[in-house]
Amino acid sequence: MLDKVVIANRGEIALRILRACKELGIKTVAVHSTADRNLKHVLLADETICIGKPSATASYLNIPAIITAAEVTNAVAIHPGYGFLAENADFAEQVEKSGFTFIGPTAESIRLMGDKVSAIKAMKAAGVPCVPGSDGPLTDDNALNIAHAKRIGYPVIIKASGGGGGRGMRVVHHEEELIDAIQLTKSEARSTFNNDMVYMEKYLENPRHVEIQILADGQGGAIHLAERDCSMQRRHQKVVEEAPAPGITPEMRAKIGERCCNACIEINYRGAGTFEFLYENGEFYFIEMNTRIQVEHPVTEMITGVDLIKEQLRVAAGQPLSYTQEDIKVSGHAIECRINAEDPRSFIPSPGKITRFHPPGGLGVRWDSHIYADYSVPPHYDSMIGKLITWGDNRDVAIARMRNALNELVVDGIKTNIALHQDILMDQGFVNGGANIHYLEEKLSENDD
Repeated sequence: MLDKVVIANRGEIALRILRACKELGIKTVAVHSTADRNLKHVLLADETICIGKPSATASYLNIPAIITAAEVTNAVAIHPGYGFLAENADFAEQVEKSGFTFIGPTAESIRLMGDKVSAIKAMKAAGVPCVPGSDGPLTDDNALNIAHAKRIGYPVIIKASGGGGGRGMRVVHHEEELIDAIQLTKSEARSTFNNDMVYMEKYLENPRHVEIQILADGQGGAIHLAERDCSMQRRHQKVVEEAPAPGITPEMRAKIGERCCNACIEINYRGAGTFEFLYENGEFYFIEMNTRIQVEHPVTEMITGVDLIKEQLRVAAGQPLSYTQEDIKVSGHAIECRINAEDPRSFIPSPGKITRFHPPGGLGVRWDSHIYADYSVPPHYDSMIGKLITWGDNRDVAIARMRNALNELVVDGIKTNIALHQDILMDQGFVNGGANIHYLEEKLSENDD
């Protein structure tokens, strides 16, 4: 097992990694910015090193500072968590070249799956179903691009190959809009991602977002851990997640899960990863792979009993997976609400001091968070301050427990989106299950009217 790990992240995921390390007897090094001296995991780590000023560029995105921290503490590995440098192939490469273990996939895998065009090509070769599209980047041949759109069928969506998080996308409903849309998306991609490559796909009008969690050891072993439904989104950002996805049968799960595992073996993938799909009319369509641990990983842990972070650490240490596919059993239902420091209506961030805090409890309730009373939420980073997860024997029980937990959760001194989650959990469309990715956005628009 790894002897000492640098946790190259902050907030709840850094604390989550620290807990897993402690369970495995691994020493921890918390790197932090000057704004994060009082983070919970920093206070609990075996060693701490300040790596820069509050801005992410000067600290959590500062590759030389993070690698230096590993050197001076004699650590053997670096865990990137999610966000920041987690899917930065150059970072993974520099970590390995500096003599440390990167707790995640190889730089080659990150590059392959980080480029949407190469990822789709690799998935098609591995038999993973993909959205009908241009089968490669679009050129400046307008006639060919128009022919692609006619073959695919309107509406189509133009996507930046290096895009993500809902950026670098443009929907086209009519042929006369197509060429301008391609040029605008290319220009936007060039300025935002420093990569103007774009491609075309069929625009699915009412899909759900269903994703498959996988673990692979890079030694020919790969398993899937069922699926999550992440369709409750605002501006392409997930708000509520659940597992398993409503309406997905064990047979469907086994079929798509096996294809994802085969793809991991095909590309020699190592670590935790997530295959994201649009799901419509009983069909899965691959959109991208996240080569890291996901924010919503706790719902998978709750229904399978598998500690995904500990498996990441074991695989990084060169061990084979602790589980076979036959070991993975889906039990009950889990829901996660992302609790943010923001106004529940305007969604404007609300940093500041937490004057009173009370976490919820009870059977089947999990609270993943770094906050505490008198902690000051800084204005420099993502507004998420915690994840509230509930589990039940079935979906109805998980919903009932989440309603109770949201009512129990107290975070005073700042604004939070707890009220938004309470509204969602009482909404009949959510309660029925199977809402599409546009549902929450449309619901919020109606409320504004």
